[in-house]
Amino acid sequence: MTNIAVVGASGYVGGELLRLLLRHPQVRITTVTSEQHAGKPVQAVFPNLAGPELVYEAMDPSRVAAQCEVVFLALPHTKSAGPAAAFLKAGRKVIDLSADFRLRSASQYETWYGVPHPAPDLLPSAAYGLPELHRDAIRSAALVAVPGCYPTAAILSLAPLARHRLLSEPIVIDAKSGISGAGRTPALPYHFPEANESIEAYKLGAHRHLPEIEQELGAAVTFTPHLIPMTRGILSTAYVRLREARTSDQLTDLYREFYKGEPFVRVLPPGQSPNPRHTRGANYCDVSAFVDARTGTAILMAALDNLVKGAAGQAVQSLNLMQGWSESLGLQDSGLFP
Repeated sequence: MTNIAVVGASGYVGGELLRLLLRHPQVRITTVTSEQHAGKPVQAVFPNLAGPELVYEAMDPSRVAAQCEVVFLALPHTKSAGPAAAFLKAGRKVIDLSADFRLRSASQYETWYGVPHPAPDLLPSAAYGLPELHRDAIRSAALVAVPGCYPTAAILSLAPLARHRLLSEPIVIDAKSGISGAGRTPALPYHFPEANESIEAYKLGAHRHLPEIEQELGAAVTFTPHLIPMTRGILSTAYVRLREARTSDQLTDLYREFYKGEPFVRVLPPGQSPNPRHTRGANYCDVSAFVDARTGTAILMAALDNLVKGAAGQAVQSLNLMQGWSESLGLQDSGLFP
């Protein structure tokens, strides 16, 4: 058994990590931290979690490091780099769910997050935790940066075209997310009367996930996220003028070949659209490819659960690779339906 610590385990992503890890056959959760809830049992914060009695404690890096071999960091952006450096120095593996190590460029990080990077020397050693594209790097890494939820959907919907050099710029991405993607801290835009029966675009041209998408695709992107009145899920739709003509069937065959053998990417038949309802609670990303022959535009769609494949599930997938276990260990659940 591998001893695991979850730092920042009281938000939605932290709670989802605990849900998955409590059922994982190869791990034991030894430490959970929360500054706000120190001293409380986990079940007081997440009543859905049954199992071993876990109690939140304040984060003391030396104490946490002494009790585990792998640390998950579910801390806010700009708050993970310091603890990550301390845990790595102590010889622990780190899986970070914040944005602190996703961008390879420290200057890009400062541009998008507004502060100098706290540990720029660690950026070259951080593996971008998207297994479908960086599996070998994740296996050998001590530090993994789990991608954002929007980038996971967008990149997986477009990676086959990027690999085959079929993308032309700019790529237009329209994405819609459930409210849990905004986190658990109360704020007026996520208050039920504000968000219900509503759909709203936000952070046009300025969303912090944009540089991740461009970094991984190697192309310029116009990205518009929307908040919709749904608890979980992301639906991402990308529009691309293809460099070479393809039919929907040909594009679907290309996607099937690219993702052949991937345990968590399901390529749908031509004409079938992904629906985040079908991935709720599971680590799957459903993708589809359609070509509008009239305009020569490819429409690439992806759906996933923003808290699972878009965060905690993908983090566990990376853990499995880092530890040399089966990649799908602890992640075999199908989506919930209805």
